[in-house]
Amino acid sequence: MNDIKLHTIESAPEKSKPMLEQSVKDFGMLPNLHAAMAESPQMLEGYKVLHTLFGETSFDAEELTVVWQTINVEHGCHYCVPAHTGIAHMMKVSPELTEALRNQEAMPTEKLQVLQDTTLLVVRNRGVLSEQEVQTFYDAGYTSENLLNIVLGLAQKVMSNYTNHLAKTPVDDAFAQFAWEKKA
Repeated sequence: MNDIKLHTIESAPEKSKPMLEQSVKDFGMLPNLHAAMAESPQMLEGYKVLHTLFGETSFDAEELTVVWQTINVEHGCHYCVPAHTGIAHMMKVSPELTEALRNQEAMPTEKLQVLQDTTLLVVRNRGVLSEQEVQTFYDAGYTSENLLNIVLGLAQKVMSNYTNHLAKTPVDDAFAQFAWEKKA
Protein backbone atom coordinates (compact mmCIF):
# COMPACT_ATOMS: atom_id res chain seq x y z
CA MET A 1 0.00 0.00 0.00
CA ASN A 2 1.37 3.37 -1.02
CA ASP A 3 0.28 6.17 1.28
CA ILE A 4 2.62 8.96 0.16
CA LYS A 5 0.29 11.88 -0.40
CA LEU A 6 0.63 14.61 -3.00
CA HIS A 7 0.20 17.65 -0.78
CA THR A 8 -1.23 21.01 -1.64
CA ILE A 9 0.06 24.08 0.16
CA GLU A 10 -2.99 23.83 2.42
CA SER A 11 -2.59 20.14 3.30
CA ALA A 12 1.19 20.17 3.76
CA PRO A 13 2.90 20.07 7.15
CA GLU A 14 3.49 23.61 8.45
CA LYS A 15 7.26 23.48 7.87
CA SER A 16 6.72 22.51 4.21
CA LYS A 17 4.22 25.27 3.38
CA PRO A 18 6.74 28.10 2.80
CA MET A 19 8.87 25.82 0.61
CA LEU A 20 5.85 24.82 -1.47
CA GLU A 21 4.87 28.48 -1.82
CA GLN A 22 8.40 29.16 -3.09
CA SER A 23 8.10 26.26 -5.54
CA VAL A 24 4.95 27.82 -6.99
CA LYS A 25 6.77 31.16 -7.31
CA ASP A 26 9.79 29.48 -8.94
CA PHE A 27 7.93 27.19 -11.35
CA GLY A 28 4.52 28.81 -11.80
CA MET A 29 3.02 25.56 -10.46
CA LEU A 30 3.51 23.10 -7.64
CA PRO A 31 5.62 20.25 -9.09
CA ASN A 32 4.21 16.88 -8.06
CA LEU A 33 7.68 15.86 -6.84
CA HIS A 34 7.66 18.72 -4.34
CA ALA A 35 4.08 17.87 -3.39
CA ALA A 36 5.17 14.30 -2.57
CA MET A 37 8.32 15.35 -0.73
CA ALA A 38 6.34 17.84 1.38
CA GLU A 39 5.30 15.02 3.72
CA SER A 40 8.85 15.28 5.07
CA PRO A 41 9.88 18.94 5.37
CA GLN A 42 13.48 17.82 5.84
CA MET A 43 13.41 15.82 2.60
CA LEU A 44 11.92 18.72 0.67
CA GLU A 45 14.42 21.19 2.09
CA GLY A 46 17.36 18.86 1.51
CA TYR A 47 16.33 18.24 -2.08
CA LYS A 48 15.87 21.95 -2.80
CA VAL A 49 19.27 22.78 -1.29
CA LEU A 50 21.04 20.06 -3.30
CA HIS A 51 19.25 21.16 -6.48
CA THR A 52 20.43 24.74 -5.97
CA LEU A 53 23.98 23.70 -5.12
CA PHE A 54 24.28 21.36 -8.11
CA GLY A 55 23.03 24.14 -10.41
CA GLU A 56 25.76 26.41 -9.03
CA THR A 57 28.61 24.05 -10.01
CA SER A 58 30.92 24.80 -12.91
CA PHE A 59 29.00 22.39 -15.16
CA ASP A 60 27.32 24.17 -18.06
CA ALA A 61 23.70 23.50 -19.09
CA GLU A 62 24.65 20.54 -21.31
CA GLU A 63 26.82 18.97 -18.61
CA LEU A 64 24.17 19.43 -15.92
CA THR A 65 21.68 17.76 -18.25
CA VAL A 66 24.06 14.87 -18.99
CA VAL A 67 24.57 14.16 -15.29
CA TRP A 68 20.88 14.54 -14.37
CA GLN A 69 19.47 12.55 -17.28
CA THR A 70 22.12 9.84 -17.18
CA ILE A 71 21.16 9.15 -13.57
CA ASN A 72 17.42 9.52 -14.24
CA VAL A 73 17.56 7.02 -17.09
CA GLU A 74 19.79 4.60 -15.17
CA HIS A 75 17.36 4.72 -12.25
CA GLY A 76 14.38 4.37 -14.60
CA CYS A 77 12.63 7.45 -13.20
CA HIS A 78 9.31 7.85 -15.01
CA TYR A 79 8.91 11.36 -13.56
CA CYS A 80 12.40 12.91 -13.72
CA VAL A 81 13.23 11.97 -17.32
CA PRO A 82 10.25 13.93 -18.69
CA ALA A 83 10.76 16.76 -16.19
CA HIS A 84 14.44 17.15 -17.07
CA THR A 85 13.62 16.95 -20.77
CA GLY A 86 11.40 19.99 -20.30
CA ILE A 87 14.00 21.69 -18.12
CA ALA A 88 16.69 21.00 -20.73
CA HIS A 89 14.52 22.69 -23.37
CA MET A 90 14.13 25.70 -21.06
CA MET A 91 17.92 25.73 -20.57
CA LYS A 92 18.36 25.78 -24.39
CA VAL A 93 20.05 22.37 -24.46
CA SER A 94 19.87 20.87 -27.94
CA PRO A 95 17.01 18.43 -28.52
CA GLU A 96 19.54 16.05 -30.11
CA LEU A 97 21.46 15.79 -26.84
CA THR A 98 18.27 15.38 -24.83
CA GLU A 99 16.99 12.61 -27.11
CA ALA A 100 20.35 10.83 -27.08
CA LEU A 101 20.24 10.80 -23.27
CA ARG A 102 16.63 9.57 -23.15
CA ASN A 103 17.42 6.80 -25.63
CA GLN A 104 20.80 5.80 -24.19
CA GLU A 105 22.62 6.74 -27.38
CA ALA A 106 26.12 8.12 -27.90
CA MET A 107 26.81 11.69 -26.84
CA PRO A 108 27.53 14.30 -29.53
CA THR A 109 31.06 15.05 -28.26
CA GLU A 110 33.82 12.95 -26.74
CA LYS A 111 33.91 15.18 -23.64
CA LEU A 112 30.19 14.71 -22.95
CA GLN A 113 30.58 10.97 -23.62
CA VAL A 114 33.28 10.78 -20.96
CA LEU A 115 31.02 12.70 -18.55
CA GLN A 116 28.17 10.28 -19.21
CA ASP A 117 30.42 7.23 -18.92
CA THR A 118 31.93 8.48 -15.66
CA THR A 119 28.51 9.32 -14.23
CA LEU A 120 27.34 5.79 -15.02
CA LEU A 121 30.47 4.32 -13.41
CA VAL A 122 29.88 6.38 -10.25
CA VAL A 123 26.25 5.20 -10.08
CA ARG A 124 26.81 1.55 -10.97
CA ASN A 125 30.00 1.09 -8.95
CA ARG A 126 28.85 3.16 -5.97
CA GLY A 127 31.70 5.61 -6.40
CA VAL A 128 34.45 3.01 -6.81
CA LEU A 129 36.43 3.98 -9.93
CA SER A 130 39.76 2.66 -11.11
CA GLU A 131 42.72 4.98 -11.47
CA GLN A 132 42.41 4.66 -15.26
CA GLU A 133 38.70 5.58 -15.19
CA VAL A 134 39.47 8.69 -13.14
CA GLN A 135 42.40 9.55 -15.43
CA THR A 136 40.17 9.25 -18.50
CA PHE A 137 37.80 11.75 -16.87
CA TYR A 138 40.67 14.17 -16.16
CA ASP A 139 42.13 13.70 -19.64
CA ALA A 140 38.79 14.84 -21.09
CA GLY A 141 39.26 18.20 -19.35
CA TYR A 142 37.38 17.59 -16.13
CA THR A 143 38.71 18.12 -12.61
CA SER A 144 38.46 16.53 -9.19
CA GLU A 145 35.88 19.21 -8.35
CA ASN A 146 33.78 17.99 -11.31
CA LEU A 147 34.13 14.39 -10.12
CA LEU A 148 32.82 15.32 -6.68
CA ASN A 149 30.03 17.34 -8.27
CA ILE A 150 28.83 14.19 -10.04
CA VAL A 151 28.37 12.76 -6.53
CA LEU A 152 26.44 15.91 -5.56
CA GLY A 153 24.17 15.49 -8.59
CA LEU A 154 23.73 11.82 -7.73
CA ALA A 155 22.70 12.69 -4.17
CA GLN A 156 20.03 15.03 -5.54
CA LYS A 157 18.82 12.44 -8.05
CA VAL A 158 18.67 9.62 -5.49
CA MET A 159 16.33 11.80 -3.46
CA SER A 160 14.05 12.59 -6.39
CA ASN A 161 14.22 9.30 -8.29
CA TYR A 162 13.62 7.16 -5.23
CA THR A 163 10.81 9.42 -3.99
CA ASN A 164 9.15 9.13 -7.39
CA HIS A 165 9.43 5.34 -7.33
CA LEU A 166 7.95 5.17 -3.83
CA ALA A 167 5.21 7.76 -4.43
CA LYS A 168 4.47 6.77 -8.02
CA THR A 169 4.51 10.51 -8.65
CA PRO A 170 2.36 11.51 -11.63
CA VAL A 171 4.21 13.48 -14.32
CA ASP A 172 3.21 17.13 -14.24
CA ASP A 173 0.99 18.33 -17.09
CA ALA A 174 3.77 20.71 -18.15
CA PHE A 175 6.04 17.73 -18.90
CA ALA A 176 3.47 15.16 -20.07
CA GLN A 177 4.51 15.70 -23.69
CA PHE A 178 7.93 14.28 -22.77
CA ALA A 179 6.61 11.03 -21.24
CA TRP A 180 9.23 8.27 -21.07
CA GLU A 181 9.54 4.62 -20.16
CA LYS A 182 12.73 2.72 -19.46
CA LYS A 183 13.79 0.35 -22.23
CA ALA A 184 13.65 -3.30 -21.30
